Amino acid sequence: MRFSLSDKKERDSLNTQGKYLREEPMKVNYIFPNGDRYEGECFRSASGVITRGGSGKHTSAKGVIYTGEWHEDKMHGRGTLQHPSGALYEGEFKDNMYHGKGTYTFPDGSMYTGHFHKNKLEGEGAFTDTQGLVWTGEFHGKAALGLKMQHSTK
Repeated sequence: MRFSLSDKKERDSLNTQGKYLREEPMKVNYIFPNGDRYEGECFRSASGVITRGGSGKHTSAKGVIYTGEWHEDKMHGRGTLQHPSGALYEGEFKDNMYHGKGTYTFPDGSMYTGHFHKNKLEGEGAFTDTQGLVWTGEFHGKAALGLKMQHSTK
């Protein structure tokens, strides 16, 4: 396991009350015991725990890549999550979940653009199928009753 901080001053920036003198992120390159890698910004808490925060890239040993914003060691904010299968999510995250506006591209090339709530399609959105037909309407998890065909992208 390797862990490197980019600046010794950052490592030694705690004052006598156990708080940061600066609240700027540290740049790190970290390899987890399971082979996952993280390169990006981190913060050290008053207790000395280092957590991902700011922007960074996490690559799992299985090839899943997240590039984007972190908050308290979770994917949180805008980001991109790429899967080895070819699936891709680009959009907003909250607490390690798709949450907010985003686009999910399925391995077969079809895609959903719209709202997500705790990893589920939720609310107004558009689904483009593999034929290029665009279907719009309200999505609720796996259900999407009453969708309307808008147009073809091909």
